Amino acid sequence: MSDLILLGNATIVDAQNSEPRQGCHVLVEGDRIREVADTPISAGNATVFDLNGRVVMPGLIDAHAHVYLTEVDLTRLAGIPISLISARATVELREMLDRGFTTLRDAGGADWGIREAVERNLAPGPRLFISGRALSQTGGHGDLRRRTDGFEPCGCSSALGLTMCIADGVEGVQKAAREQLRQGADQIKVMVSGGVSSPNDPLESLQYTSEEVRAIVAEATAWKTYVMAHAYTAEAIRHAVEAGVRSIEHGNLIDEPTAEMMAASGAFMVPTLVAYEAMHRRGAELDVPASSMSKLRTVLGAGLRSIEIAKRAGVPLGFGTDLLGALQVDQSREFSIRREVLSAHEIITSATATNARLLMREHELGLVAPGYLADLLVVDGNPLEDLGLLQDQGAHLTLIMKAGTIHSTGLSAT
Repeated sequence: MSDLILLGNATIVDAQNSEPRQGCHVLVEGDRIREVADTPISAGNATVFDLNGRVVMPGLIDAHAHVYLTEVDLTRLAGIPISLISARATVELREMLDRGFTTLRDAGGADWGIREAVERNLAPGPRLFISGRALSQTGGHGDLRRRTDGFEPCGCSSALGLTMCIADGVEGVQKAAREQLRQGADQIKVMVSGGVSSPNDPLESLQYTSEEVRAIVAEATAWKTYVMAHAYTAEAIRHAVEAGVRSIEHGNLIDEPTAEMMAASGAFMVPTLVAYEAMHRRGAELDVPASSMSKLRTVLGAGLRSIEIAKRAGVPLGFGTDLLGALQVDQSREFSIRREVLSAHEIITSATATNARLLMREHELGLVAPGYLADLLVVDGNPLEDLGLLQDQGAHLTLIMKAGTIHSTGLSAT
């Protein structure tokens, strides 16, 4: 195939266009979009796809995923070797790309090795922005030991140790953050509240001291990156944002004053509503622990309200899913869940341009524009009218392109 690919007679849908932009032509050269025009583009040696009015949109970005958390009950990871988890992860990554996700921010677990495998095309999948091991205090959301366990987690052999790092005290968290950065982390993940999937900590618990969180933020800032924080309650969110955290994960129990504080600070919020819906729907089938199901009920009903509160305050809303194990198949259901409180254009923007800003890649990801990476989807229908077209495991995507390379297509070139 030629180094030039022309997508002719396209209808563009992206954050810049609240209404479909019809009659467009998109020329891709190498891994970038070279030209977008409203008139035909002359490119004699290009491979040409006549889209006959089909929608072209940016590749999707999931800003909160866990490719290495292949069990819904995370305590089971302690008995699974890293090699098996890595093999499973390659399958998950390909399926995510099949669903149109060309970029993914991993929120704890994926390392530079799996990122490198994707970059070298050894494992087809979204480009990865990795966090390495998520940082947790002893007894916090990332400490998945049983109450009877007395050992110190070493992370030397099982997948559980690969995904979480227990660190305490300012010096301890500084060293842990530096270690993740040394090993290639693109950003640092920290737990500042209780969570649903952890067995021992109350959901409303506040984790890490302000001094510890500030120390982690300082390390990330020195590396020219940022911190993302797992936080559910308004108290935990304020705790994180006051310490300089840039990205709040989940945020289900946010209140209006906290949302206004987030907006003033420029912090993002990444809701992950499908994680609770899927776990609630399939929890019994997948033997989700009773402790998790109990905490799940607290956050399940608050998710849509949290989005409404954050939107009113002007908080940038990213798009994430946070699905574990067998629930990964529901990744694209996040679109239909959010549709209850957001417009289709707002949701698509969150999964493209807003997430690109969150990743600090707004000049190369998230838009159909010259100079941007050619992460493009061709949709058989208009997702602004029917977001269900982004579901069904990619069944409505007639072409998926990542960095100028066609991953799959049902179209014939002319």
